[in-house]
Amino acid sequence: MVALDVGADGLPGSAHVASLLPDNPEGRQWDVQDGVPINRLEADFLSFIQSLEDEFQRTQDAFADGDTRERAILISVTPGSRLAAEGSLAELAELADSCGVAAADRVIQARSRRDPRYVLGRGKLDEVVVRSLQVGADLLIFDQSLTPGQSRAIAERTELKVIDRTMLILDIFAQHAHSREGKLQVELAQLKYLRPYLAGQSTALSRLTGGIGGRGPGETNLEIDRRRVQDRITHLEKQLRSVTQGRHLRRRQRQRHHLPVLSIVGYTNAGKSTLLNALTNSQVLVENRMFATLDPSSRRLRFPRDLEVIITDTVGFMRDLPPDLVAAFRSTLDELHDADLLLHVVDAGNPYMDDHMEAVERILRDLDMRETPRLVVLNKMDLIEPEVAANLERLHQGVAISAHDRRSLARLIDHLQGVIWEQLHDDPRFGGVAALAGEMPLD
Repeated sequence: MVALDVGADGLPGSAHVASLLPDNPEGRQWDVQDGVPINRLEADFLSFIQSLEDEFQRTQDAFADGDTRERAILISVTPGSRLAAEGSLAELAELADSCGVAAADRVIQARSRRDPRYVLGRGKLDEVVVRSLQVGADLLIFDQSLTPGQSRAIAERTELKVIDRTMLILDIFAQHAHSREGKLQVELAQLKYLRPYLAGQSTALSRLTGGIGGRGPGETNLEIDRRRVQDRITHLEKQLRSVTQGRHLRRRQRQRHHLPVLSIVGYTNAGKSTLLNALTNSQVLVENRMFATLDPSSRRLRFPRDLEVIITDTVGFMRDLPPDLVAAFRSTLDELHDADLLLHVVDAGNPYMDDHMEAVERILRDLDMRETPRLVVLNKMDLIEPEVAANLERLHQGVAISAHDRRSLARLIDHLQGVIWEQLHDDPRFGGVAALAGEMPLD
């Protein structure tokens, strides 16, 4: 861009030349030359623009380094500490990775109040647009929830796709839901979340259709009218009630057999499915990704004392889970109320372990499960020092294990056997637990 000064006599004065810059070690986004005499403005601008575009492409390719995934800039606007925001963005980066998106950069802005229209300040948002050109990103992911108006305003100003943390989580659930019940639950949560966006035309939605944040079971058209969306929600709720009736029937059959139930809970990617496989020699899907397990699994587990229990794996928890998603999965989470003991699996090697434990406890309180006995299982002890593991055991009155090392499970099995025998064997419902045999329906 070139701006010319014009004097009172109408004659041109000096020129001001500005251009964007590719990524550079100084972090500069543009170059400005002020007061250039007009007679010295002899640059070949067409060649300069072509060279600049070639350099942008080269730096974008360097960032990608062969990675063909969609690229995003992660954004957090917070009145709190920068350290907490960095931790939250690190988790958002893991979510993006689970969704098949590469986090090209992270932007944190400290503001006492969010901008009501753009969330970020306007100047900061313009810097984000330039940064997207430098790193080759075409998607903005906000760590905070956006209103439909904010999403629309940001998309129109930046001409980039815009989603928030909630939409990203919904997209991950859409990719990982495999059972009929799971697909119904996810589509229901998506439609309830997207319903406010359907008032009027939204360029934000038109940019999302068919991509990250716009896919789901059935590839629902996002721009249908609100009445049809409400009809679809009613239909899905009816189907979900029908599907969950079968789950309730299997639960009643299990209860008639009077077998104790252990439920594995914990933050997403803490190692719950790995622990289930290790304890029961099962082959439940295990991936080093968030929300790899959505559909609950139940297995029988026989202890050395000839004590038999049912052990179930559940969907992972996370802070700030979308309320519509929790509501949609409530029929699945309600199974936790059948549990006689909760195994709270914790990633002991995660620096945000305490925050994750509190997030899980908060959800359990919301599910009215304050009184259900629980045992903290400190997983991934192979990633921390033995002294640290021992201190964590004492602090949380738990058991440290590595679900990948069966030798470390002996203490957990011994502890579980003692707890179940002490707390449940005297209950009249479980009087014949050791003598029970035969099969029964499992989920």
